[in-house]
Amino acid sequence: MSTQHLSEQEIIRREKRIELEKLGINPYPPEAFPVTHTAAQIRNNFSEETKDQFADISFAGRIMSIRDMGKASFAVLQDNTGRIQIYVKRDDICPGEDKTLYNTVWKKLLDIGDIIGVKGYGFITKTGEISIHVSSFTVLSKSLKPLPVVKEADGQSFDAVTDPEFKYRQRYVDLIINPQVKDTFIKRTVMINTIREYLNNHGALEVDTPVLQSIPGGAAARPFITHHNALDIPLYLRIANELYLKRLIVGGFDWVYEFSRNFRNEGMDRTHNPEFTILEFYVAYKDYFWMMNTTEALLEKVAVAMHNTTDVQVGDKTISFKTPFKRVSIYDAIKEHTGIDVSAMNEDELRAVCKQLHVENKPNMGKGKLIDSIFGEKCEHHYIQPTFITDYPVEMSPLTKKHREKAGLVERFELMINGKEIANAYSELNDPIDQRERFEEQLKLMERGDDEAMFIDHDFLRALEYGMPPTAGIGIGIDRLCMLLTNQASIQDVLFFPQMRPEKREGEAQAIQES
Repeated sequence: MSTQHLSEQEIIRREKRIELEKLGINPYPPEAFPVTHTAAQIRNNFSEETKDQFADISFAGRIMSIRDMGKASFAVLQDNTGRIQIYVKRDDICPGEDKTLYNTVWKKLLDIGDIIGVKGYGFITKTGEISIHVSSFTVLSKSLKPLPVVKEADGQSFDAVTDPEFKYRQRYVDLIINPQVKDTFIKRTVMINTIREYLNNHGALEVDTPVLQSIPGGAAARPFITHHNALDIPLYLRIANELYLKRLIVGGFDWVYEFSRNFRNEGMDRTHNPEFTILEFYVAYKDYFWMMNTTEALLEKVAVAMHNTTDVQVGDKTISFKTPFKRVSIYDAIKEHTGIDVSAMNEDELRAVCKQLHVENKPNMGKGKLIDSIFGEKCEHHYIQPTFITDYPVEMSPLTKKHREKAGLVERFELMINGKEIANAYSELNDPIDQRERFEEQLKLMERGDDEAMFIDHDFLRALEYGMPPTAGIGIGIDRLCMLLTNQASIQDVLFFPQMRPEKREGEAQAIQES
């Protein structure tokens, strides 16, 4: 194997691997190692009164530091639950005359980053630190790459994992070095499990719907396109699962939900990744008023599960998830923050307002997109505390039922928190004739060049013609909600492996040019 591009440390570690093998030690043994205790269990429960429970410990972890004291050493091991100190004494692990295991293997062939298993007993050092007194150890995995070394200057810590490029490309290293990163993802799982428990306890059924779709329906977005060779047809990665979940409501299920992995071939920024997770659920015989009540109750429960309080710190703001949430119509929101009443304006008048306010107003944008542009640029950022923005123009909502009292509007809300949309919900349109007409309006927008306009899904229209009961539906952005509840400023920090440009490796550029 070529070592041309290896660092000096990487070369030395490979040589140590060979030395271990020469001593008859497999640096990657196939046998399971029986772990009896975690770092957290020992740290949280060991005392002089309980030490008998820790007289026979079997523990495995990654070496994070080593302090050599000659015939004895201290080291810190890290497992899934945290770190704990171990004490290794030469004559304890090498009771006979052969001291190779300590003098050579421990002191010379092991490095920070290696994974070992140790057996021993718990004790408290003279400085009061709970530790493991090691009687034997086993090499479980030799690390061939050195971990970034934390450096300190002027009282501040610095390491390579603060570089976003490094963090997101080598998340596995980020997780090793920065315990708070792991905590973020553990909290994400708590959040999802709490939501799932709430829905299951209220009678909802979790389902799976297609990721590869022949028509990318259910949202206004640009899809990823692929090709199915056997069927010789184009297919689209899912931009939303809405229309399939509604088909299940037609089929007789009263409450269905899915944590859906969606894909949108659009821009990337601190709140957008082309691959993202959304929760959608649909409930028969309910409306958007019921959905507002359910949504705020659900999010209050999630906040308490994650923080033991309804108050959540987000940056320098404290956001309260205590119910009830504020409710404001979109027209009232625009009037409040721009001073302009757009409720009765046509497309030309709206375009003039957009120009006056210096917001986006491309020629292919219809009335709905123009109103959305005004709200997005002039109003959205004002809504820090949870607020339902309600009663949207029909042009903005092709899948939503017309408002029962207000002409030209639909029964829809978006939940804004910290100036961002977190959820989008409707009283679902179940009139097949009206739905077909809405799809046809979307087709006209597509012909004007709107590449986010919805396709006509004829099979969905056929399903509606069999009859869909009155239904409330919602989509909640799981990644954005996680950002809020874990106080992260970027979506990349709540995704294990966010999308990035392919990494260029040494020698690849020249090979590409030569080809």
